[in-house]
Amino acid sequence: MTEQTPVLQARGLVKRYGRVTALDGADFDLMPGEVLAVIGDNGAGKSSLIKALSGALVPDAGEITLEGERVKFSNPMQAREAGIETVYQNLAVAPALNIADNLFLGREIRCNDWRGKWLRMLDKKAMREKAKEKLTELGLMTIQDITQAVETLSGGQRQGVAVARSALFGTQVVIMDEPTAALGVKESRRVLDLIVEVKNKGLPVVLISHNMPHVFEVADRVHIHRLGKRVDIISPKTHTMSDAVAIMTGAMEPGTGGSAEIS
Repeated sequence: MTEQTPVLQARGLVKRYGRVTALDGADFDLMPGEVLAVIGDNGAGKSSLIKALSGALVPDAGEITLEGERVKFSNPMQAREAGIETVYQNLAVAPALNIADNLFLGREIRCNDWRGKWLRMLDKKAMREKAKEKLTELGLMTIQDITQAVETLSGGQRQGVAVARSALFGTQVVIMDEPTAALGVKESRRVLDLIVEVKNKGLPVVLISHNMPHVFEVADRVHIHRLGKRVDIISPKTHTMSDAVAIMTGAMEPGTGGSAEIS
């Protein structure tokens, strides 16, 4: 089997805040077409790692490569332009705007005639059609009216809109930061299904989560972060949730065979 080149890779990332070291030579590898879960205890540096990868934080040292090319993001817009989309825990949607407007927020489509060029008029019809197409593709057309305000949707539907936006514009990587943290059981189930559907569309997904059952259900590999760096990468096929927690807390040595390992 030929060795794959990571879609998104980081080597030796360092970030310090005075005497506090958030990232201490952190490494990261996201392979094509996989769901990679990132887990770690509070204060382990997960958020700093994801912020560095998504452009929200500029590391003091280290390098990031996207499709084998070195990149340096000064802000999240640069990461988005490179094809890296992030779905944040707080949803980052505008409740008063409708679904289509939220999907194209900051990237609106203008009319392709004089109205768009001189009057800067938006092509509402095109945005609604594309929004409906993407929601249908992801199985989210339980939302009947594409023009209804996002504030009228349930938590799971709002998260679905945020995921649809990332799938619409993400051409390289989709990062999901605790996407089920504030959701109920039924809504969490739908978001997990969405993660698998995004993966099936060919986009690799980075899932940051504290929910071990969710991680072990959808992840292909699990990146374990501890004390500002990656300490191990495990597979749900060879390790149990208890193994993951033990490595995460330092109770088990990294690199040891898991209790679920098959000889």
